[in-house]
Amino acid sequence: MEQLATLDDLPKHYVASLTQKNLVPLWPSLRNVLPPNQPIPLTQTTVWHFNEIKPLLLEAGELTPIEKAERRVLVLANPGHGLENMKATSSIYLGMQLLLPNEWAPSHRHTPNAIRLIVEGSGAYTTVEGQKCPMEHGDLILTPSGLWHEHGHHGDEPVIWLDILDLPLVYYMEASFVEGGDVQKVIGLDAGHRYAKGIVPTLHFMREKSDFPLLRYAWTDTKQVLDALANDPSYGGAAQISYINPETGHDCQKIIGYSAMRLAPKEVLPLERRSAAQVFHVIQGEIQIDINAQSHQLQKSDTACAPCFAQIDLINNSPEPAYIFVADESPLQKKLGLYSTRSRI
Repeated sequence: MEQLATLDDLPKHYVASLTQKNLVPLWPSLRNVLPPNQPIPLTQTTVWHFNEIKPLLLEAGELTPIEKAERRVLVLANPGHGLENMKATSSIYLGMQLLLPNEWAPSHRHTPNAIRLIVEGSGAYTTVEGQKCPMEHGDLILTPSGLWHEHGHHGDEPVIWLDILDLPLVYYMEASFVEGGDVQKVIGLDAGHRYAKGIVPTLHFMREKSDFPLLRYAWTDTKQVLDALANDPSYGGAAQISYINPETGHDCQKIIGYSAMRLAPKEVLPLERRSAAQVFHVIQGEIQIDINAQSHQLQKSDTACAPCFAQIDLINNSPEPAYIFVADESPLQKKLGLYSTRSRI
């Protein structure tokens, strides 16, 4: 493409006149907002190691009581977006949250959609619209936009989980806010049993609740399916599952997509280049992740993000299987007609 004129090519009095009238010439910045062939992402490949986060999170538990914090979280911020903006990617927020025994994080609801991926500990729970969801390692718990939710802890050890929200997008749209509420009345345990093995209890199955019929996706169930796929010689593909709404078959949330995969010992999995930025979190095992020819070692509970159209290889060099949780921006991009893939380089 032909080189366009720059702002320096314009007379200063002309630029000053435009500025005074709240006008901006497009052509000097056209290639920045519409770069040729593919975006120029601000998102940088970034890795967060849990063994570095955990001591600081536990120290936060000593420094700040839950009553003064409401949510005790360390944000996993991407330097490409500026740490103060608290973004992992342009649309994804990540945070490690700590809840200590006998603490209660008060009930509230907010416009951003959120999920909780349980990283460590047991004995805690999240109540969403009166539905009590136990929090065990590897579980995925939804707290969708506008639903009341609170966290409690009856156990005897710290519980840590990974928060993933579409906060950057909602904030950018000037639609982000929170409302406080009272302690929720529990009306039932999580509804995982309603969809076990494809069956539902007749008396309690309500089609009109199809937006979020399932709020807790137990890791024990997910791991069982991943292992079954990996051990099925007729399957013929990567052992990967998607977290979906069991009534509609759509993504379990509307903006960010969630999946999990299993890497067999010594398996190398090349991923297609996608227009959506991606986040990887190791639930179990250890992997090497190569992002645009840069190698990173991830242990259990480590997290990494990769920008759009990155070339990614997942490598399991260990003798044990590895299980990886993935979050990406593809549901939003598909709704907007922006999603695409590219050939590997």
